[in-house]
Amino acid sequence: MVMVITGIIVGVVAMFSRTPVDQYIDITRRVEMTDIADTALRRMGRDIRMAVPNSVRLSGSTYIEFLPTKTGGRYRANATDSLCSLIAGNADGDALSFAAADSCFEIIGPKIDFAAGDYIVVGSTQANGNPPYDQTATGILRAYNSVAGGVGSRSIVVMAETLFPPFAHLQSQRFEVVPGDQQAVTYACENSGTAGGNGSGTLTRYWRYGFNTAQVAPPVGGTSALLADNISACAIAYNTVNQRNGLVAISLTITQGGESISLYQEIHVNNAP
Repeated sequence: MVMVITGIIVGVVAMFSRTPVDQYIDITRRVEMTDIADTALRRMGRDIRMAVPNSVRLSGSTYIEFLPTKTGGRYRANATDSLCSLIAGNADGDALSFAAADSCFEIIGPKIDFAAGDYIVVGSTQANGNPPYDQTATGILRAYNSVAGGVGSRSIVVMAETLFPPFAHLQSQRFEVVPGDQQAVTYACENSGTAGGNGSGTLTRYWRYGFNTAQVAPPVGGTSALLADNISACAIAYNTVNQRNGLVAISLTITQGGESISLYQEIHVNNAP
C-alpha cells in the first residue's frame, strides 16, 4: 500500500511539475535566440555606422558590403613648404595634388596611427558604391606606403602614386583610413529556411578578401566567421539613391525547436565625406 500511494504521489507531482519545467526550457531557448540575434545586429550596426561614405552596397537582399574605417583626417590643399620633397612621385610639395599623379601629402591635425597594409580613401562622394573600391585613376582608393616625420607635430602620408579623379577634390579636404587587416567587409545571410523545426541559414561576416570594383557575392578568399545560425528568414534593405544620410534596414528571424524570434534594426549611414 505504501508503494502504491508513493507511486501515485510521485505521478501527481511529476504531472504538475512538467509544465513549469517545459516553460523554463522554452524561456531559456527564447532568451538564447534573442541574445544571438541582438548581438549579431549590434555588431553589424557598429561596423556599418563606421563605413566609408557611399561605400555601402547590396547584392540582392542578403549580402551587404562596405569599406570599414578606423580613423580619418584632413589633407593639406595649398602647398607651404615641401615636407614631401624627398618622396618619389611627389607633385605639389606637402599639398595633395588633383592636377597630377601625387604620392605624398601632409596631414592637417593630429598624427594618425597607420599600420602596414592600410588604405586611404579621398573624396568618397559617389552613391553607386563602385569608386571607393577602385584603386585605378578612375577611383579614390590608394594603398598606404608609409608615414614620415616632419617638423614638430607635422607629419606626411606616402601613398601609391596615382592621379585622383576630379570629383574627389572636395572643400572638406577629408580622407578616411581603411584598415589593412579588414579591407572590404561583407555580411551575408545564406541558406535561410527551416528544416526539422530549426532554421537552416547562417549569418556570416567576411573580411580581408581585397577590393572588388563590382560586388562579388559571396566574396572569394579572405577570412570568415559565423555570427549566428538557425536563421529561418533574413532580409537587408538599403536605399542606394545618392543622399547624405542613408538607412540600412535588417530583419532577422531565428528558429529553434519549432519556435521563432524576429528582430528588426535600422542603421543610419552617414554619406557625407
